[in-house]
Amino acid sequence: MRIVHIITRLIVGGAQENTLLSCEGQHARGHDVTLITGPGLGPEGSLMDRARQAGYRLEIIDDMRRAVLPLRDWRAYRRMIAILRELKPDIVHTHSSKAGILGRRAAAKAGGSAVIHTIHGLSFTASSSRIVNSAYKFLERRAARHSTRIVCVADAMREQSLSARIGRPTQYVTVYSGMDTGPFLNPPHPREEVRRQLGLNDQHVVVGTIARLFYLKGHDDLLEGAPELCSRFPNLRFLWVGDGLLRAEFEQRIAKMGLTDRFILTGLVPPPRIPELAAAMDILVHPSRREGLARALPQAQLAGHPVVAYDVDGNREGFIHGETGYLVKAFDQRELCRRVAVLIEQEATRSIMGRAGREFALRRFGQETMIDALDAVYRQAIEEIRGAGPAGGEA
Repeated sequence: MRIVHIITRLIVGGAQENTLLSCEGQHARGHDVTLITGPGLGPEGSLMDRARQAGYRLEIIDDMRRAVLPLRDWRAYRRMIAILRELKPDIVHTHSSKAGILGRRAAAKAGGSAVIHTIHGLSFTASSSRIVNSAYKFLERRAARHSTRIVCVADAMREQSLSARIGRPTQYVTVYSGMDTGPFLNPPHPREEVRRQLGLNDQHVVVGTIARLFYLKGHDDLLEGAPELCSRFPNLRFLWVGDGLLRAEFEQRIAKMGLTDRFILTGLVPPPRIPELAAAMDILVHPSRREGLARALPQAQLAGHPVVAYDVDGNREGFIHGETGYLVKAFDQRELCRRVAVLIEQEATRSIMGRAGREFALRRFGQETMIDALDAVYRQAIEEIRGAGPAGGEA
C-alpha cells in the first residue's frame, strides 16, 4: 500500500513514538511510506533524526506548527494537498489535533484515499476551559466527516468522542499503541549500574515518572504529597525522567521544601535511555490529568514495576487495578500518595504486581500486534471506499 502519515511535530512524546513505530513497521513490511510533519520544535526534544534515518520518505512542512497561526496553517494545508496529489496514496493516516484537522481536510480535497485518524489523546478535556473544549469539539466534528476510520488507542477515547457527537460508531476502531518491548525486557545497561550512576543504592525505593515537565502532567500533585512521603520513608527517592517548560519552577519548589537530595531530575534524555531509566525505578506514578493511554504505563510494566495512575481517559486499559498497579479516582492527590506509600512499604506486593504487569504489557502492547491491527484497519477502509461497505470494532 501507499501510506502517508501526517503529524504536527516530531517532539519526544507518546503520539510521536507511536507514529514512528507505525512508519518503521510498515516500511519494513514493504509498504511505500511517507511521513509529513512540521519542524521538531520544543524543549521536549526532537525525533527528527530518527525519522530521517529510517529509510522512508520524509516531508517537512515548515509552516506546520502546534499553535493556531491562520496564515501558516493555510500554507501548510495547501502544501499537504500538493504532496498528496503528487503521491496519490491509498491511505492518509493523521495524528494529533492540528495535523488531524488540516490533514484530513487536505486528504478530502486531494481525493482518492482512505483517511484514517488516530486519537492519541483528546483535544477537549475536563481540565480545559468550556470555550476551548467547544472549539475543539466543533473542529473534530467537521474533521470526522472526512474520516473513513477513527483509530483510538483506548476504548475510552471512542466513548468520550461519541458522547461529544464526533463521528459515527461504525467509524471507530481500537488499536492499542505498540512499542519495541525488547529494550525494556533487557535494558542496554544493568539496573544496578544505572542506579549507581544516579547516586542510588540498594536500600533506596525509587518512585519514578516518565513525562514532560509540563502543564496537566500532574507533577504538582506529587510535590504536594512529597514532604509527608519523604518524612515517612527516609529511603524514598523520586526520579523524574523528562524535561519541559516547568522544570525551573519545579526545581525551585523542591529546593524550598528542602528536598533537593530526594529528587533526581534527568532532564531531556534520548529515547533509547528510557528503558534503562525505567528499570532503575521501583514504582511508576503517572498523575497526568489528560491522556489517551499513557505509554509510561506499559513501559514501567515491561520493566517489571507496578504503576499508580489517575482514572482518566484510557489509563484503566493500560494496566489491571489491584493486579499490576492501582487506579486512583481522578485528581485525588491524597489517595494517589496513599497508594504510593503502600507500594513503598510492601516490597513483596511490588514484586508480584511487577511480574503480572510484564505479562499483561507483552500481550497488549507489542509493536507487531499494533502493525497487524493497523494493516487490517487499512484494508477494511480501502474496501469501504471502493464500495464494500463499513466495518468497525476492535482490531
